[in-house]
Amino acid sequence: MSRQPGPARVLHCHSTFAAGGKELRSVKLMNALGGALDHAVVSGDPGETGARAHLGRDVKVRFPQDFPALRGFPSPGRLVAIAEAMKGYDLVLTYNWGAMDAVMAHTVFAAHFGLPPLIHHEDGFNEDEVDELKTRRNWYRRVALGRTHRLVVPSERLERIAREVWKMPPARLARIPNGIDTARFAKPPEPGPFRVVKREGERWVGTLAGLRPVKQLGQLVRAMSALGEQWHLVIIGEGPERDRIRAVADELDMSHRVHLPGPHPDPAKIISLFDIFALSSRSEQFPLSVVEAMAAGLPVAAPDVGDICAMVAEANRPFICVADDWQALAQMLRDLAAEPDLCAEIGAANRARARAQYDEAAMVARYRELYGEALGREL
Repeated sequence: MSRQPGPARVLHCHSTFAAGGKELRSVKLMNALGGALDHAVVSGDPGETGARAHLGRDVKVRFPQDFPALRGFPSPGRLVAIAEAMKGYDLVLTYNWGAMDAVMAHTVFAAHFGLPPLIHHEDGFNEDEVDELKTRRNWYRRVALGRTHRLVVPSERLERIAREVWKMPPARLARIPNGIDTARFAKPPEPGPFRVVKREGERWVGTLAGLRPVKQLGQLVRAMSALGEQWHLVIIGEGPERDRIRAVADELDMSHRVHLPGPHPDPAKIISLFDIFALSSRSEQFPLSVVEAMAAGLPVAAPDVGDICAMVAEANRPFICVADDWQALAQMLRDLAAEPDLCAEIGAANRARARAQYDEAAMVARYRELYGEALGREL
């Protein structure tokens, strides 16, 4: 590929630009690619732009206010307006169901308007598709994705759905596992002004999760009731389920052992305070929090959803339990809590696997190659 003068112009269409997993991955890639790209970011929820705070100072990013709404009835007029707004860019990147109308607009009108290539990223599903994918959405995705340059997914399950349900040809499908700076997560904790203090003799089960119904954090509180008084549950995150989680803790007379300090701007600084990392979700795909816990050298207790069982080290797999069963999760926690030496062995194996399989350098290299190929230039 030949080098082209000036940065390429890239349009990002996000379902939301809150500081969630896919948004922070996008920001990480924008920061890594530096001055090679000039970005414009559109959020389907204009009020959710928390990921903006994580952008590097030298990254060229603007947030156009006049871009057509990404959500609404997909009328021909609205799709035409979205397609017209894509003109003038060199590459369009779209993310999740909330940006699927932009994908459809591109597929239908790309030839007419001479639009640049589009790469769609699919990281999972809304809570209304946790138990079963919606037939009408599957058909819409199948049509909308019919002419995309690539579809990128992070997990084996999503790759299988893309092939079998959305009928994506293997040549246009790329699976790129999410990656993190594993070295940072392996460092000792630096809690600073963290709102929870780990006292002598305490042991912590911890999690990083949005406080949303799909995470079933009330079930994690119930599972924690199987452990002794020295064990505390620390839930890092924010969301609408805070009061419900508190209510379960009150019901079980565990309020003094359940801590909800809110989100943390840099989980790498506090995650190694945990002794065990746990999830209780009804649905996951490739949870970045599990990779972060692995890199920090923690054992993981979690339900067998998404790719979690395949992600963790082999020694950890016996502690991935049947999904949607808090009693099974409680047994996993009891077994780990009873054997600190085994926890250390599992944590070391997880750390080694995270370094080998999920370091961000490998992820960035894959995306650099993918975006460069679509642009026809080296990045």
